[in-house]
Amino acid sequence: MKRFVSLATMMAVAASPAAALAGGYVPSTPDLGKAEGRCRADEPGPALLINVLGLKDRKGLLKVEVYPPDDDGWLADDNLLVGAGKTFRRVEIATPPSGPATLCVRVPGPGAYTLMVLHDRDANHKITISSDGFGVPQAQHFRYRKPRAAEARVMAGPGLTRINVTLAYRSGLFSFDPIGGR
Repeated sequence: MKRFVSLATMMAVAASPAAALAGGYVPSTPDLGKAEGRCRADEPGPALLINVLGLKDRKGLLKVEVYPPDDDGWLADDNLLVGAGKTFRRVEIATPPSGPATLCVRVPGPGAYTLMVLHDRDANHKITISSDGFGVPQAQHFRYRKPRAAEARVMAGPGLTRINVTLAYRSGLFSFDPIGGR
């Protein structure tokens, strides 16, 4: 069975390869967290309805991953989060050919969470820094660093909570911006 590395792990490895690989790292599968995150027909919530803005094109996949709200849980390895009984949810869809791009992800209950949306343009289940886009709820511009948990935090209510996430793509050697720049 082919295995893929999660969005969180790719960000961690990009930031600090030695730290991410210490302690016997085992790659995850792209299906981890999907059953828990998948919205039902007429979803009553609690769930996040994410309107994805600023798509570069209509290729590939859109993926959202939901994490605990704290700095320790934000972008932590999905296997470790699940193993510790902490929040991890993932939803992945084909990028819609036209119209709004919306992702729905169930959360365990009302409260704070962190999340990241990825536009995996080549659908390879990996972050390709040179071409893929990503976004978090509270930020649109990034330097070459992992976004802070505060930039990725969102509050989920008891029903459907609607949020917007604007994607950023590589725009220079060390920066990521929405299409059209700042």
